[in-house]
Amino acid sequence: MPQVVESGGGSVQAGGSLRLSCKASGITFYYSCLGWFRQVPGKEREGVALIDGGITTEYKDPATYSDSVKGRFTISRDNVKRTVDLEMNRLRSEDTAVYYCAARSGDLCPSELDPKDFNFWGQGTQVTVSS
Repeated sequence: MPQVVESGGGSVQAGGSLRLSCKASGITFYYSCLGWFRQVPGKEREGVALIDGGITTEYKDPATYSDSVKGRFTISRDNVKRTVDLEMNRLRSEDTAVYYCAARSGDLCPSELDPKDFNFWGQGTQVTVSS
């Protein structure tokens, strides 16, 4: 049975950094697109970053970011450890949310950061940024 588990959330002051980690099991990890999403109360879940699985080439960046985090957040994956991390720098108060890790079958991620395209989800981890 697929299992996705996040860790690393917490509280930080604006301008600080946090690193989230996610471990996935029960899926064909190497050939899975992986992503990070976030949600605040009363709002829809939004995409933060995606990373392709499978063979990567120099011709295509395997990572996709939302405009709001581009240049501040970095997504990376370790296919041996079966983990996907989100390094978050220069955090802002508007980054406060519950962050979710997700996976979908198929190595190429969709062009849109749409949570409806993902079928395996973690339970979420809270990130709070105080100003």
